[in-house]
Amino acid sequence: MIDLHYTATPNGQKITLMLEEVELPYRVISYDIFEGDQLTPAFGQINPNYKLPAIVDTAPDDGLEPLAVFESGASLQYLAEKTGRFLPAAGRARSRTIQWLNWQVAGLGPMGGQASHFLRYAPAAQDYAIDRYAKEFDRLLRVLEGRLSAVPYLAGDEYTIADIAVWPGCAGSLRGRGPEAWPATRAWFERVAARPAVKRVLARADLAAPAKYLGRKQVLSQDEWSNMFGERMHAAVSWTQERG
Repeated sequence: MIDLHYTATPNGQKITLMLEEVELPYRVISYDIFEGDQLTPAFGQINPNYKLPAIVDTAPDDGLEPLAVFESGASLQYLAEKTGRFLPAAGRARSRTIQWLNWQVAGLGPMGGQASHFLRYAPAAQDYAIDRYAKEFDRLLRVLEGRLSAVPYLAGDEYTIADIAVWPGCAGSLRGRGPEAWPATRAWFERVAARPAVKRVLARADLAAPAKYLGRKQVLSQDEWSNMFGERMHAAVSWTQERG
């Protein structure tokens, strides 16, 4: 059994896609990050970074106590190695998979997240920040389009954890654009969307984002801001340091 500590973000969706693909039994433990559910000492024992998602393998292969894994890329790699699926065992294909996985977690994901932050959450116009992050996100989408113009999947001919990492965040980048925009990425997106595991994830109401958090422009209360970006979020790390 895998315990999935989850909120309905692209990072959270990566792990649900992987768990459905590898058909491991899992339990979803949902968090409302705007309410600060993740900012507790108990969750800090699972993820000292106090971010979601995280997984706990209650029956790890070494037979020892439950094993917590944080960071979405690390969780994908852990599940791939546990099951022997979606990560080649060796050679160039494995290297390409890990390269594109790291490209997503170090580049595409953070740049998209920063662009979204300043567009959706910043209380005042932040023209320079929006321009900076939106342009870098667009550049990375051009990198993705170039790669998928040459190969069917990011690592080559086979679907891997690299595709699982990238796919959830692409829906927004394709929405509202004409069919001529990103044709190779769009074709890849639809191939992945047709997979049975992806369809199962998208059909589950308990994995969907709450409607109140889907607005293009979010106006957060003082408590929500503190939980997401402010004092309470920062204070959670202090709890960890004091215990350390």
